[in-house]
Amino acid sequence: MPIKNYSEFYRFYLTEHRNITSRRLHAAGSSIGLYFFSKAITQRKPRYFAYGLIAGYACAWVGHFVFEQNKPASFKQPLYSFISDWRMLSDIVRGNLSLTDRSKDKIPS
Repeated sequence: MPIKNYSEFYRFYLTEHRNITSRRLHAAGSSIGLYFFSKAITQRKPRYFAYGLIAGYACAWVGHFVFEQNKPASFKQPLYSFISDWRMLSDIVRGNLSLTDRSKDKIPS
């Protein structure tokens, strides 16, 4: 059954991020990406946007191909996937998703 809306997509997205190491890599990649995005803005050097995207996607893809053993959702739903990367980081920071034990998740995947 095709995914009909973003809410359904995020539920699917979480099932694709069950491995703790993969989640850690996603969080690290998004954090590094944020650092470079802010550096691009403050230093007015667009190349830092590229560094941020490369770092973010490199970490995420290692997480998927090596630890999750699946393909990144960004291959099929790039916009929803990009939004979900940031939402997952937000859920981690707010304590809704764990980087140590999935049983501590407050959002079921």
